[in-house]
Amino acid sequence: MTALIVPNNVSAQDEAPTPVTEASTIRLAKFDVDATPTVGSMMAYDRVKRVEEMTLRARGIVLLGADDPIVLCAVDWIGIGNEGHDQFRSRLAAAAGTTPERVAVHTLHQHDAPRCDFTAERLVNEAGKSDLGPYDSSLAREVLNRLSDAVKEGINGATEVTHAGWGSAEVKDVASNRRLQDETGKVIATRYTACRDPKMIAAPVGTIDPELTSLTFFNGDKALAVITHYACHPQSYYRTGVPSPDFPGLARFIRGQARPNVLHVHFNGAGGNIGAGKYNDGSPANRMRLAHRVADAMEEAADNTTKFAITTDDIDWTFTPVSLPPAPHLDADTLRQKLGDWNTTDYWGSPDDLAWLLRCQNGHKVELSCLSIADVRLLHMPGELFVEYQLAAKAMRPDLKIAMAAYGDYGPGYIGTEEAYGQGGYETSQRASKVAPEVESVLMDGVRELLEVNAEESVEEPTVETETSASVEVETR
Repeated sequence: MTALIVPNNVSAQDEAPTPVTEASTIRLAKFDVDATPTVGSMMAYDRVKRVEEMTLRARGIVLLGADDPIVLCAVDWIGIGNEGHDQFRSRLAAAAGTTPERVAVHTLHQHDAPRCDFTAERLVNEAGKSDLGPYDSSLAREVLNRLSDAVKEGINGATEVTHAGWGSAEVKDVASNRRLQDETGKVIATRYTACRDPKMIAAPVGTIDPELTSLTFFNGDKALAVITHYACHPQSYYRTGVPSPDFPGLARFIRGQARPNVLHVHFNGAGGNIGAGKYNDGSPANRMRLAHRVADAMEEAADNTTKFAITTDDIDWTFTPVSLPPAPHLDADTLRQKLGDWNTTDYWGSPDDLAWLLRCQNGHKVELSCLSIADVRLLHMPGELFVEYQLAAKAMRPDLKIAMAAYGDYGPGYIGTEEAYGQGGYETSQRASKVAPEVESVLMDGVRELLEVNAEESVEEPTVETETSASVEVETR
């Protein structure tokens, strides 16, 4: 098989392909629906004041022909967790004619956007609250209906896939590590996604993964859909009362305008401890600057895409259920008592904490999964995962092309490394993380299984060339 570089400025790529119906071929179905909340409804933090030009989307693809259908879906919401995540996977599976184990649903984690947690919604209802606030899942149920219809329609017009293509590019001046540490490793300050402190802005970038990856599906010379991954909190500014896909959604929109017949689906990588704080002071003008930097990397990755023929034998889907250990500070009785005092301005706390804890106590397992296409591996992970997991996965199999999507099941909240839980900082605090430090070994064992790495094999810890932050004096807050 001869690989060739496929530039994205060839107009023939973007012509509408002719649908096929042969069951023996690989086929791809596309779906894309509006997921924007209406005026007056509650988002993660605020009620919607108005809706502007940019809508929130729920979009993805269905791969057909390689055993049961495979569904990948990305949603412009802050998170979909617990039974909400179950329902999204189940409904998409039913619409596609597959099983929930072969469905991956992730959010991009924008903050001027809704959340969905059917378990927390039920608990708030049981507590007798008349206003469910951010746990009102009526929009989620509407979007599920739209997605079901869109998936079925997409499958009816599915198009043959003959080739895939892989490209990557460095995203410049967007991501920086949020956790500023002293020489002992202790977190001395958090550089949030909007930062105005000159000392924190001057601190080193820290550990990140600057790579944006791009997987394209082709029908001959025609590009059908592109799947991109990049690890970074997606906030430029928020708490506006206006739903926004923020800078990753704008980058996706820019590329979609350049290639209008190609569906662009973007996933947030393991960006739990990564944000734009070094390059973003929260001013509105920065939203477009960040969007263009990500869009430029998307374009570069498309330009350097290496195209290769694929058959059904090149596609595989594997998954492994894992039991994530709940954080020791979570207590069901205490959380139930707090439900009585809960109100809609309590954005986090007893409803979602109790929802996650009850799931763990009931034996619920989170499914990690992996889509394999030739030597490409797309890993699907839960929660606000630290970037170290993504870097470690890539280090395990340097012979493969690996991308990781986090923000799957949002139930566990932030997921740090075992070491990070002893270093302090917001992300591993009781407020933010619902899992115990032992979560690292559970998840890494799961990743090794999906990437077919023997547990006995030693894997060097990933390193990133950067300055240390030990000499940087910053004020804690």
